[in-house]
Amino acid sequence: MSTQSRRAGTEDFRASRPWPLSQVSDWQIETDVVVVGFGAAGASAAIEAAAAGARTTLFEVASGSGGTSAMAGGDIYLGGNGGTPAQRENGFEDSTEDFFRYMMLAGGPDADEERVRLYAEAALDHFDWLKAQGIPYRTSYLPGKVQAPGTGDCLIWSGNEDAWPFNEQAQPCPRGHLPEAYGELGGGGRMLLDNLAARATELGVDTHFDARVLCLVADESAQVHGVVVRLAGEPRFVRATRGVILCAGGFALDREMLREYAPVTARLGDDALSAGYDDGSGIRMGQSVGGAAIHMDEIFTTLPIYPPASHVKGILVNEQGQRFVNEDAYPGRIAIHCLRQPGDRIFLLVDHAIFEQPSEFSRIEIAAVGESWEEIERELEMVEGTLVHSVALFNQHAAKGEDPLFHKGAPYLKALDEPPFAALACHIGEAFYPYFTLGGLRVRPSGEVLTAEGEIIPGLYAAGRTCSGLPRSAEGYSSGMSLGDCTFFGRMAGRAAAGAAPR
Repeated sequence: MSTQSRRAGTEDFRASRPWPLSQVSDWQIETDVVVVGFGAAGASAAIEAAAAGARTTLFEVASGSGGTSAMAGGDIYLGGNGGTPAQRENGFEDSTEDFFRYMMLAGGPDADEERVRLYAEAALDHFDWLKAQGIPYRTSYLPGKVQAPGTGDCLIWSGNEDAWPFNEQAQPCPRGHLPEAYGELGGGGRMLLDNLAARATELGVDTHFDARVLCLVADESAQVHGVVVRLAGEPRFVRATRGVILCAGGFALDREMLREYAPVTARLGDDALSAGYDDGSGIRMGQSVGGAAIHMDEIFTTLPIYPPASHVKGILVNEQGQRFVNEDAYPGRIAIHCLRQPGDRIFLLVDHAIFEQPSEFSRIEIAAVGESWEEIERELEMVEGTLVHSVALFNQHAAKGEDPLFHKGAPYLKALDEPPFAALACHIGEAFYPYFTLGGLRVRPSGEVLTAEGEIIPGLYAAGRTCSGLPRSAEGYSSGMSLGDCTFFGRMAGRAAAGAAPR
């Protein structure tokens, strides 16, 4: 045990404050690049750093690789350059400019143009890189509204590409690319991570599991020189001569951070999407040396009104009986609009022709059934005429293939006129509104963590949900953007750290 280990116990280290370099007399581990976290971002960063010739050491708090990324369906958002093989084989030509425009719209009012441009222009090469890591992809296409089908098929519509207002500003194209995985919820995320982990091991990445990084080690000028990590119950000092890359996930499990930055999550219950370690420690470590955290109020959440796909033809109303969104939008956009409504009661209105039992995981219950919309309105205790008027107005235009208020696409327009009718409860706090955080450290596309003034913090990088990357707005989110961001910009961070001058 070192002098520092005897003098300082684990309780003396905090993610919110760096350990002074002046108090480190010896290092138990020395390496070029330290990667914190073995999810999609950390694995990709480690692969690129090791492939560039850097000694790379990775610490993962869990007992195995994967992180929250392994819980995902595995689709990655890809396109541009005329299209991926799956897009081209199925008759879709995806221009880089359309891909770029859509990603800028999806990124919200503060979309990072430099980051989006880089991703749009290099996404096809990134697809080739993913395949080179051993991840299998078919070229088959599943049309319609699907989520993590688990059929081994590849190409799906995974966002708002063909929904208003996005389809008016960029040519629609399916861009969700699933690996060839089968089974419940697809299993694609696990497959993706298993292949990336195997590649990292093949390249000689020195990996430590059950290893919690406690804090950064920095000098008086806030330059980062390494980390303190708990190994076998003892703190160990680890020197990183080229850089530390924080890939420790978001803060969906830290109640204090959620209360401070994203209090809306209190309405959503305990459905945080996390493998169990999204405690915000990576973000706090970055902040401890002056890193700026941005968009911390932004979360991703979703309301799975489909499957069944037929329910997209229904209409959503708030507890005042008013419609508020085009229901053919991606469920993440729908959920954000649900959160903006007065009260927590949200209803999906359907008729006999389109009704199917909601999926079990959605937790959507039947709130009312009746032979007329007046009966449904009374049963839901709404002001007389409110819901009835909303349905009548929708039916009037839907019968003509129109939706002048919310511009739902023609394939999903159908008058709700075949009794019996039903109202399905999509209530906030009761139905399934899973969420994770989108805010994090401000970084360059190459991963360097920045201060509020835009200055680089020497020796510190971040990727994945520890930083604010490509997906910055849940209203425009598409499935696959987060894994695309993690893998692509994890690579950029690993490459940049490996190429940094040793300190």
